[in-house]
Amino acid sequence: MGILGRMVVTVLPLMPKFVVGWVSRRYHAGVDLDSALETMNRLSKEGACFTVDVLGEEITTMEEAQFFIEEYNRVLEAIVTKNIDANLSIKPTAFGLLIDSLAAEKSIEKLVREAAENDIFVRLDMEDHRVTQSTIDLVTSMHERGLSNIGTVLQGRLFRTLSDIDSISEILGSKADHRICKGIYLEPEKIAFTRRTEITDATNRAIDAALDCGAYVAIASHDTAIVEHSLNALKQRGMGPENQDPREGAVAQRPAKGPGYEFQMLLGVRGDLRRKLAKEGHLTRIYLPYGSKWYEYGVRRLRENPDVAWHITKALLMPWSNRR
Repeated sequence: MGILGRMVVTVLPLMPKFVVGWVSRRYHAGVDLDSALETMNRLSKEGACFTVDVLGEEITTMEEAQFFIEEYNRVLEAIVTKNIDANLSIKPTAFGLLIDSLAAEKSIEKLVREAAENDIFVRLDMEDHRVTQSTIDLVTSMHERGLSNIGTVLQGRLFRTLSDIDSISEILGSKADHRICKGIYLEPEKIAFTRRTEITDATNRAIDAALDCGAYVAIASHDTAIVEHSLNALKQRGMGPENQDPREGAVAQRPAKGPGYEFQMLLGVRGDLRRKLAKEGHLTRIYLPYGSKWYEYGVRRLRENPDVAWHITKALLMPWSNRR
């Protein structure tokens, strides 16, 4: 898979943009909000809900942040007026976290407050290790200001994740809300697991730890081994689609949330598994990116983690294995 990934990354810049667009179109919801709304309307009939991401991340000037501020407000307004079962996923660097952290925090707080007024949750996507701590600090700071409709992503591959789960739990208790995933960024060996089996095992440990801390846990994986582990972990703790969250001190079920957990998957990936989980009664949420930056998003993701190319190639050559 590594060799295939490197080959794709090498060839990608030589491909016509329309070819890349044809490959990537199943993995994003179009270039504008109208396209995203159309996609959500269609997939909601399959029992899914959504977390919406406006494509784009680290910016070079604070002027660029204004686009994301305005676009996320448009998304929030559309979700409310059209009564869509969706929340928001934002990348702090798109709001200027690495340029002017105070201005970025102010903009994020304003968005989170407006979302809270409408019982909408905001997820801070986790980016590379440069902003791990500052992203966590943003979440805890918002909670200190009375905004509990915010959580972040914790990446199983990082050595620090179990410690982060413990420290966040000490501050937020059962109000903590984590999306647990393997993590797409290829981090240095000194701070992260790099082997496939190690990453899978570490992610499973993070899911267990988050569940045991009483946090709300969004299990974000297409990996069968992780999904099966999670289902067993939920069963062992008396958690499931038919049950109220039995964990001591657990928060009552929140608006548009499951009974202490949910499953999340990327748009266009493992639709078969998502539909199976939904049929069994589990809350399933689709991570739904859209925007004009789809090309840059796709190229960046492949360069950061060439193994992603294997999943794309498999979907193209064996489409029956990856129904949308």
